Amino acid sequence: MKRALSLLLAAVLCTGMFAGCTGTETTSSAAASTAEESKTEESKAEESTADASADLSGTVSTNGSTSMEEVMMGLTEYFKEKYPNVTVTYDPTGSGTGIQQATAGSCDIGLSSRALKDEEKEAGVTETVVAKDGIAIVVNKENTVTELTVDQITKIATGEITNWSEVGGADMEIAFIGREAGSGTRGAFEELTGTEDACDYAQELTSTGAVRTAVSTTPGGIGYISLSSLDDSVNALKVKADDASEAVECSEETVLDGSYPIQRPFVFATKTDAPLSEAAQAFYDFAISEEAAQIYSDAGVVPAN
Repeated sequence: MKRALSLLLAAVLCTGMFAGCTGTETTSSAAASTAEESKTEESKAEESTADASADLSGTVSTNGSTSMEEVMMGLTEYFKEKYPNVTVTYDPTGSGTGIQQATAGSCDIGLSSRALKDEEKEAGVTETVVAKDGIAIVVNKENTVTELTVDQITKIATGEITNWSEVGGADMEIAFIGREAGSGTRGAFEELTGTEDACDYAQELTSTGAVRTAVSTTPGGIGYISLSSLDDSVNALKVKADDASEAVECSEETVLDGSYPIQRPFVFATKTDAPLSEAAQAFYDFAISEEAAQIYSDAGVVPAN
């Protein structure tokens, strides 16, 4: 009797174990199937995106700020990898011209290194800030001055201060060097320092690189250039806001946290009442995506998004 009862219990236990194993195998099989289906959907989505990228073709015309050259080179290079059949052109004519061309519909995207004015927006263009750029105040490498206040910079720009000895430097005449009328860098500098139509320029040059070169070869030279164009051929001064306790260097970090006082936006200007072409919309979307953030950082500016 005991033996029969033992055999009966053993049979029940085996049946339960078998059912448990079968349930586990069924669950595992279902999970594996779900995971495989998920991978398949992801693969299909990736393939669909890749196909769309390969199929998209056309030309995207951009026109404007010379200060955005390095940014545009980076964006164009990486965009080309995603959309090999789309050509992006960049005509560095200056911010004012870029905005005008976008307003007239002569280019897909106007490039501006200053905020759009109210009258420009009212004329039919929309502003999209894609990055922020510090405007570095640069001097010749031999200059012993390492920092200035915004007020001192203003007085140098307008000719009220004419000798470096007046701001703690050597007895040497100051040569204030800047950009031509219509330049976004000039417009932003003059707006931020309150010197519109009041600057006394020793030289007015047509590109950021030309300003940098002129300052590097002029002992008493001082000028303004984009942070993204800063190199070791010149010294960048620390700048102290009039209400700040200390001067701040021009860097990506200080532009991002807002502590550097002379900074401006990099802007895409697009026609308000006309949609972009499919190719231009793809480039615009790429430029404001998280994917493009590293491109801005590599170019020495701060991504806006």
